[in-house]
Amino acid sequence: MSTGENLDFFFKPESIALIGASPNPEKLSHTILESLRDIGFGGKIYLVNPGYREIEGLKCYASVGEIEDKVDIAVFAVPAVAVLEILRGHVENIKGAVIVSSGFRETGDEGKRMESELKSLLREKNIRAIGPNCLGIYDTVSKVDTFFIGSDKIERPPRDGISVLTQSGSFAAMIMDELANEGMGVARIISYGNKADIDENDCLEFLAKDEATKVAVLYIESVEDGRKFLDVASRCTEKKPVVALKVGKRETGAKAASSHTGSVSGMYEAYEAAFRKTGIIEVAGYEELKDACKVLGSYSPVSGKRVLIITDGGGIGISIADACEDAGLEVPGLPPEAVSKLKGSLPAFAAVRNPMDLTGNVRDEHYLAALREAFGDEYDIAIVSLLWGPPLLSEGVAEKIKEFAENSGKPVIICSPGGKFPRKMTLAFTANGIPVFFSPESAVRAAAVLCGRKK
Repeated sequence: MSTGENLDFFFKPESIALIGASPNPEKLSHTILESLRDIGFGGKIYLVNPGYREIEGLKCYASVGEIEDKVDIAVFAVPAVAVLEILRGHVENIKGAVIVSSGFRETGDEGKRMESELKSLLREKNIRAIGPNCLGIYDTVSKVDTFFIGSDKIERPPRDGISVLTQSGSFAAMIMDELANEGMGVARIISYGNKADIDENDCLEFLAKDEATKVAVLYIESVEDGRKFLDVASRCTEKKPVVALKVGKRETGAKAASSHTGSVSGMYEAYEAAFRKTGIIEVAGYEELKDACKVLGSYSPVSGKRVLIITDGGGIGISIADACEDAGLEVPGLPPEAVSKLKGSLPAFAAVRNPMDLTGNVRDEHYLAALREAFGDEYDIAIVSLLWGPPLLSEGVAEKIKEFAENSGKPVIICSPGGKFPRKMTLAFTANGIPVFFSPESAVRAAAVLCGRKK
């Protein structure tokens, strides 16, 4: 079928048909209807189920064929056998389908046969499809939400510039819930499941042109068309950062992927080489992927890897420095002129080096002085660690660091470990668009992501 350039109607739909609509709150289709209403979808919603004439004030059609208008997206929330039966009938008014139904190739030989028929029917009817065995689309731009997990269980993130592509529906739900919990937003999340039609290449090609997407994030089990992936990914990384987490690297995970979405993972080394060649930033695991989302939501990648470390506790500064070197980042010493200037403006026992320890006598203005004098051309990124024990340190430091970061044009990453009070203080930074990480390792992973994009 055609490429991602023809997928706009999925992300700018004027009408959505919900096939299998039900007033029963226990049915997936009922949750999808609630999701569409809660997000504020402004287009027409058509309900389809021969068993009802009306559901919650909306007319219910016996079949898709009864709908006189064109349907941009038909959401199939019926058993797999019913999906095929419906597609065999009159569905010429459907442009695109989101098939959340499971029971296809991931279930074995009979499922594979059914999915093969599904592909044939989609080609015959000229319908583009996301799925089957997926959650579909969560889109803050066009206000589309086909996820069949309620917002009481999975929090919905607000609008921002990150878009996520994933075969796994459970991963889509997990990452959106965590991003929302940390106050981060997304543009679009696309869960494409078994990819009987639309795959990661189609979606990535769309995201490459999508102005709402500033960062593309990929959760990959398998890629069937490697040559096309290299081409599309290369074009996308020229325009915006692309981050990828490859799962199923080892035998056990590969077997799990096969039973999950029917994927054949292939040799990990081939994916690793493809990521390097295209300029994709590869992350090693889920925590690193979250760190990447957080930092790329605020900052653009940098060309160097020199890190300035400023803290009010010597031990954590050493931990950050060790983690930097383990990650292949550099921690150069301070220039002599910066040292001489800072010795007169910092607390008497401050360690004026890199990492810089401002000690427990630190005040808000000391962090600002350290950044002004030390964060010059010799460094690409600053990691600023705040331990909130010093009595003269206040949340006003966030505003000072924010103003400096905006004027410097370079990333300032906050590392603030601790419990209830540090988490409360986090809001002072995140409200100003500065990402906060809660361990040295997490902050350094974020710095490494910014340094990991090929130029």
